[in-house]
Amino acid sequence: MDEKIWTKLKISLKKSIGENNFNNWLSPISFSYVDEDVAVFTVPTNFLGNYVSQNWGELITGQISSENDKINRIRFEVDPELNKFGETQPSLPAHISVQKDNELTGAQLDKRFTFDAFVVGKPNELAHAAARRVAEGGDVSFNPLFLYGGVGLGKTHLMHAIAWELSNRRPDINVLYLSAEQFMYRFVQALRERKMMDFKQLFRSVDILMVDDVQFIAGKGSTQEEFFHTFNALVDQNKQIIISGDRAPGEIKDLEDRIKSRLQSGLVVDLHPTDYELRLGILQSKVERQKQQYPELSIDNNVLEFLALRISTNVRVLEGALTRLFAFASLIGRHITLEVAQDCLADVLRASERKITVEEIQRKVSEHYNIRLSDMIGPKRLRTYARPRQIAMFLSKQLTSRSLPEIGRRFGGRDHTTVMHGVRRIEELRAQDGQIAEDLEMLRRALEA
Repeated sequence: MDEKIWTKLKISLKKSIGENNFNNWLSPISFSYVDEDVAVFTVPTNFLGNYVSQNWGELITGQISSENDKINRIRFEVDPELNKFGETQPSLPAHISVQKDNELTGAQLDKRFTFDAFVVGKPNELAHAAARRVAEGGDVSFNPLFLYGGVGLGKTHLMHAIAWELSNRRPDINVLYLSAEQFMYRFVQALRERKMMDFKQLFRSVDILMVDDVQFIAGKGSTQEEFFHTFNALVDQNKQIIISGDRAPGEIKDLEDRIKSRLQSGLVVDLHPTDYELRLGILQSKVERQKQQYPELSIDNNVLEFLALRISTNVRVLEGALTRLFAFASLIGRHITLEVAQDCLADVLRASERKITVEEIQRKVSEHYNIRLSDMIGPKRLRTYARPRQIAMFLSKQLTSRSLPEIGRRFGGRDHTTVMHGVRRIEELRAQDGQIAEDLEMLRRALEA
C-alpha cells in the first residue's frame, strides 16, 4: 500500500459514493502509512474520520484489501497541524476549509473571495457595510442578515468574506457555510439513513450559520420545515444567521409564509445591479492583481471603459472577459488594444447585448400603472387594465422579435388579431394623447437601461 494505490482507489471510490460525498468527506483525507495489517489515514478532524469510518469504512477496507490482501483494517488519525479553520495544508485541495472537531463540514470557501478583494460602490455599499458588521463578531442588532440580488452581483463573495474574516478573528467559533442545495441533500441523506437526531444536533451546534441561494428550498416541504426549526433554534440561542437569495424573501415563490416572515425579521439588503463606475472599478482592481502575476502585460485604458460599458448585467462575465484577454495576450505576446479586445471577445459581446423579454415588459408596465400582473394578463376588460395591456402589447411588438401570435399567447392566450388591434390603438393614442406618449417614452427608457 502506497500513495499511488490510494490515488487509484480514490477514483474508484468517487464512482461508488458519488461526487458530492467524495468532495465533502473523502477528498480531505490523505494516506499516511501502514501499521502491520492497518492502513492509517490522516484526517483534519475526529468528526470527519468517524463519519467516514461509519458510512464507508467497510467499502474502503474492501477496496484496499483487493489491492493488498495483507491489509484488513483502516484507522484515521488527526494531524494536529490541521486544526485551524480556514488553514490549508499541502495534502488538501486549495479551496477546502478545514473544520474543527465535532463540526459539520461545510461547502468549500474560495480564498479569492475576501473583503480586500471586494470592490465597493453605491449599488453594494449597504450590503458590504452589513457584512463587515457581522464579520466583526459580537452582538449584532439584526439577525438574520438576508442578502439578495441577481446573478454575479457579489452575494456569494460577501458570504465567503464573512466566513474568512470570522475564522481569522475568532478561530474558536464554529462557522458553517453551505448552499441550500447542500442543506437539502444532507437532510434527505439523514432521513434515508435514519440519522435525523444527528442531523438536528449538528446543525443546531453551529455558532454562525450561512446558507447560500435559499430560493432552492422553495416548494420542498419537509426541507423547509427542518430549515424553519433549525432557524428558530439558532435564533433562540442568539446565534447569527446569514442567508442569500436571488430575490427578496417576500418574492420567493413557493416559500412558506412563516419562513418568509422569519427571513424578513432581520436586515434585508438588496445588491443592486452594478453601475458603470463600479464595473470600471472592478476591472481596474482585477488588472492590478493580474499585473502582479503578469508584469509584462499591458492594456489600454479605453479597453476597460469599453468592457464596463458593454458588459453590464453580470460581473462574473465581466471578469471572465478580462481573464480571457490576459490569457490571449500572454500566449500571443500582444499589447491589448480596443481592436484586439473586440476580436477576442466577439462572442461575449454578442451575448451581452441587451435582450428585452415580453415578461419583462409586462412587469414594468404593471408596476408603472400600479396594477397586478395577473389582472393585466387576465380576462378583465376594464379600461384600468385594458389600456396598460395594450401598451404592453405595443412595446412587446416594438422592442422584441416575437411574432404577434407569440405575444398573444403571453397575454393570457389571446388571438393575434387582439394584439394587432391593441398596437394600432396605442399608435393612434400616442399621436393624440401627450400623457400616453410620455408614458411610452418613460417605459422604453426604463426597459432599455
